Order: sequence, then structure tokens, then C-alpha cells
Amino acid sequence: MASNIYHTRSPPQAPELGAPPFSAYFTVESLLLLLFLTASLLILPLVLPPLPPPPSLLLLLPVGLLGVLVFLAFMPSDVRKMASSYL
Repeated sequence: MASNIYHTRSPPQAPELGAPPFSAYFTVESLLLLLFLTASLLILPLVLPPLPPPPSLLLLLPVGLLGVLVFLAFMPSDVRKMASSYL
């Protein structure tokens, strides 16, 4: 005869929803390196003399890159040349 004993199952343990501990992201060495870089970025501009401005052609480089990216963003793509299984 089978017994009518019902076993209650405990609910599965849900993972903690909080953030993982700080040590999971950074080691002591990487934290010290980040602190050193932060301090150097804050202090060195106050100590070093100002640099001369770059040549004017070098200033056009970011403008040229932005133009190329805008051109590529708005360039129409030919859907017939794209590889897809549903066309």
C-alpha cells in the first residue's frame, strides 16, 4: 500500500538581489592604480605649464571623423545585398 504522506518542498533559494561585494570588481592593486590616476589627473594640470595649441590641421581631424560617421549613419543600405534567410 502506498502511504499518503505528502512531502513539502522548500522554495528554491533565490540569489541575493543586492550588489555584489566591492572586492568582486576591484583588487587592491587596481584600486590603488585608479586612485593614483585620479590624483595625477587632478594635480598634474595645476603643476605643469600650459601646452601650446595644436596645429590647425590636427584640429580638423575630429570634425572629419564626425563627418565620416554621419555619412555612414545616413547612407542607405542595399537590402538585396544583405545576407538573410527570409528574403
